Amino acid sequence: MVCKIERVVTPDGFVVFHVSGRIDGAYVEVLRELTENEKTAKDKLALDLTEVTVVSLEAVRALTVAETTGIELRNCPAYVREWISQVRKCGPRE
Repeated sequence: MVCKIERVVTPDGFVVFHVSGRIDGAYVEVLRELTENEKTAKDKLALDLTEVTVVSLEAVRALTVAETTGIELRNCPAYVREWISQVRKCGPRE
């Protein structure tokens, strides 16, 4: 399965990107662009990772940076959360 990203705006104005499938390669850049385009919603922006199955190291680094800049990671799989913790210890390199 490839990556699928769906943008949803909640009634309280929160922008949520529901991400499913694999996050790697070009999809990392797509996620960066989508979150960058939502700068006005920075305090109300989240990535819902419930249906993410596989992530690349590049994706984990991008998610680490996103969370550091205030983007909420919702329903982050445990293995991705652990990998983010490891990347934080070593630095995101971005």
